[in-house]
Amino acid sequence: MATYCIGLTGGIASGKTAVTRAFEALGIVVADADIAARDAVAPGSQGLADIVATFGHDVLDAEGKLDRAAMRRRVFDDTDARRRLEGIIHPRVRALLVEQCEAATSPYAIAAIPLLTEVGGRTTYPWLQRILVVDVPAETQRQRLIQRDGIDAALAERMIAAQATREQRLATADDVIVNTGSLEDLQRHVAALDVQYWRLAAAI
Repeated sequence: MATYCIGLTGGIASGKTAVTRAFEALGIVVADADIAARDAVAPGSQGLADIVATFGHDVLDAEGKLDRAAMRRRVFDDTDARRRLEGIIHPRVRALLVEQCEAATSPYAIAAIPLLTEVGGRTTYPWLQRILVVDVPAETQRQRLIQRDGIDAALAERMIAAQATREQRLATADDVIVNTGSLEDLQRHVAALDVQYWRLAAAI
């Protein structure tokens, strides 16, 4: 069981997935909040039932699954709706992440939580020993979003603005990966952190 857990976060299009894959390649268990969020609202789950009770059946697709695109449109510009949705999903995600990290067979575990800063950081996740932020300039985020998602600059800007600022994320960080170089640069940085995290985990 892993007794040392690192929270991994970063802004949209910062390269969090590449970082988690690099840790996984080193044999480290990664508990992914995005996967946990999907599991929390899987068909037949209490989470999905609560969403339907709150927002109505029109948030379901033809197969009875959560229509994520429809749900995103519903809450994107509605702060109250977004908070109600988060109130359903986030507690279930936290419980799943704790369970997965505790069951990890690696010497430490990574909890990949894209919105860690937005949901309260260590106040909400007090069991995290460290926070690792994947950081890129906002302009790099914009360029990657436009290229990755085929969207215009205005929508990319709105998506970035909907998250915590770069400064807010960095203020929570114990460790930072600046992901503006090559994949090889990223992998070297992860390898160095892996050595550090092994040492910290062994000291508990």
